[in-house]
Amino acid sequence: MIQLIFAIVIPCPVIQHRAHFPRMSTPPTPDASAPWYKHLTKYHWFVFIVASLAWLFDCLDQQLFLLARNSAMKALLPPGMDPIKYGGYATSIFVAGWATGGLIFGSVGDRIGRAKTLTLTVLIYSVCTGLSAFSKGWVDFAIYRFLTGLGVGGVFGLAVALVADTLPDTARAGALGTLQALSAVGNIAAGITSMYMGSLEASKAIEPGTAWKYMFLVGALPAFLCVFIQIRLKEPEKWVKARAAGKAAGVKFGSYSALLGDVRWRKSALLGMVLCVAGVIGLWGIGFFSPELVGDVMERSLKAEGVAADKIAGEKTYWIGVNSIVQNLGAFFGMLLMTKIAQNRGRKPAFAMAYVAALIATVGFFQFFDGRGDIWMSAVMGACQLALFAGFAIYLPELFPTSLRSTGTSFCYNVGRFVAASGPFTLGSLQAALKAGATTPEAKLEAFRTACTYMSAIFLLGLVALAFLPETKGRPMPED
Repeated sequence: MIQLIFAIVIPCPVIQHRAHFPRMSTPPTPDASAPWYKHLTKYHWFVFIVASLAWLFDCLDQQLFLLARNSAMKALLPPGMDPIKYGGYATSIFVAGWATGGLIFGSVGDRIGRAKTLTLTVLIYSVCTGLSAFSKGWVDFAIYRFLTGLGVGGVFGLAVALVADTLPDTARAGALGTLQALSAVGNIAAGITSMYMGSLEASKAIEPGTAWKYMFLVGALPAFLCVFIQIRLKEPEKWVKARAAGKAAGVKFGSYSALLGDVRWRKSALLGMVLCVAGVIGLWGIGFFSPELVGDVMERSLKAEGVAADKIAGEKTYWIGVNSIVQNLGAFFGMLLMTKIAQNRGRKPAFAMAYVAALIATVGFFQFFDGRGDIWMSAVMGACQLALFAGFAIYLPELFPTSLRSTGTSFCYNVGRFVAASGPFTLGSLQAALKAGATTPEAKLEAFRTACTYMSAIFLLGLVALAFLPETKGRPMPED
């Protein structure tokens, strides 16, 4: 594991500044048992780095939204309105935009190319993330988040399809799992940003309650800069050749009718979608509400310690940032472990272990987290929940042919998001029902814990779908 981490950081060659990169240099021919990164050329590295950066900054945006969500709701909503409830609504709207963008741009990527479509999606989400900082009310904030979601949604399917079609088969699983693991770096950067903004609030260097604005501005800049790197990408030779042959043979690229009209791809698409629903709801409908639990628990602790009221907001922001960093450090190693198990044991055994672990870890966190000393529980939950997403990056592209690889991957991931958009609504409604009649902050907090625990049963749905899906380890990528 340590060897793999160093291989990511150290051996990666410096990309020289030049107008054009070669389509492909002569690939090395290491032993088949050599680590995946030994099979890469300089251009392979370039594609891997660019795709990873696009997804990393995508996840930075997502995490900044989660960390800033509660503060933004308190600033934008009239007094007396529930910030958690409306934060859930904003999350659902964001996820719905995410799903819509994924379906649109996944198909476009198969039709006109992965590289140019990826650049477009990154530009969309970087601009709209910046606009979120200038929201004047809940409605325009929700609109900006929906538009951001359009760009965010397209990146995953495009990035994994680009890597899957460019890198050699011997490196594909390791590279895709590592790409997903590196997304945790973006999440950790978001946590550090939250901690820094919280310290500025606590010291009154910035106006209390405005940290969320600066967080969105921070999220916009690196993504925007990433666009200038991506314009040097070339379309994968595998896609170019398949596209030319497909035109001659009448194969439909990026067609949802082709995806759902052929029983082979329809089965993979529908079952893959259910597989993703379990993971996305588990993360976005439950796990990513950990900032609310941490914030409430820390507020209670800070008041008990006699911290001044005007410093509590900044201290809460700080500890929410700490939670995010710890959660995503766990996620990084969990995704690398998932990648290793998927490579060695197979995709299905790796998924089965991850779904069971995610269920246990999520219930444990929301039932027993009670202060600073329990922050390690966030790392365990992050490792187990996010491990599933490394599996999605590896497994989904292996279910579809070149003509439908981006479309099929995006369908599974993003139709799953449409369904998953109900997760925050469900959590909010379930919490409201459970805390009906609750008159104390402790009773309300207990209702939130219970709602999250009940919803954790969604991970079992992934095990059901998994039973009907094929094992793809060691098998060639499917083609028409």
